[in-house]
Amino acid sequence: MATAHRHTHKEHEGEALAEAAKRSLEEQGERWTGMRAEVFDELAKHSRPVSAYDIAENLSKQRGSRVAPNSVYRILDIFVRGNLANRIESANAFLVNSHPGCRHDCIFLICDDCGAADHIDDDRVTGALREAGRDAGYSDVRPVIELRGLCAECSR
Repeated sequence: MATAHRHTHKEHEGEALAEAAKRSLEEQGERWTGMRAEVFDELAKHSRPVSAYDIAENLSKQRGSRVAPNSVYRILDIFVRGNLANRIESANAFLVNSHPGCRHDCIFLICDDCGAADHIDDDRVTGALREAGRDAGYSDVRPVIELRGLCAECSR
């Protein structure tokens, strides 16, 4: 991931990531069910944004029984609200948040060629957008910023 500009946090991976996600969700009053754990684990396997349909298909294969994409979407919505995952709006796909429990707005960088996604944490930019929204009379403003281009690997 890209380095933070004015915001620092602890990045988690592997079992520590799943445990941080579970703890964060439970602290928000949500339950960490077996299905939620499976969806989170599947999401965490992907370094690129993944769709709910792909997650449902992979879980169906693992379980040997059909997992409905609508069920996965509902869980992913809980994860996004709970800051365990980020939604890449332009791709209708999701990316695990490697620092659950840390509230801030990411600026996503998405490669138009390979689909890789990275993020920058710059609270100066997102804070200014939140303030502009509040100044316009909006509450509960959530900036969604996606920059598209070519990653370093694809631009060679």
